[in-house]
Amino acid sequence: MELYTQYIYEKSWQKTTYKDALRMIEEEMPETDNDGTLKYILSQVEKGKIITLGECRFSSKKR
Repeated sequence: MELYTQYIYEKSWQKTTYKDALRMIEEEMPETDNDGTLKYILSQVEKGKIITLGECRFSSKKR
């Protein structure tokens, strides 16, 4: 599955690797379990949802 991210101050979505997504999660929420958070995000974006974490949004589609 492809993962796209967008910071709230950006206008376009960027294709993101899982490694970069883990880094973004660490930056936004350093006190959380990064792997568990990424698994949750992936499970929700598979359903077509957009997940917002701090200033970053995650989606499975480029919007």
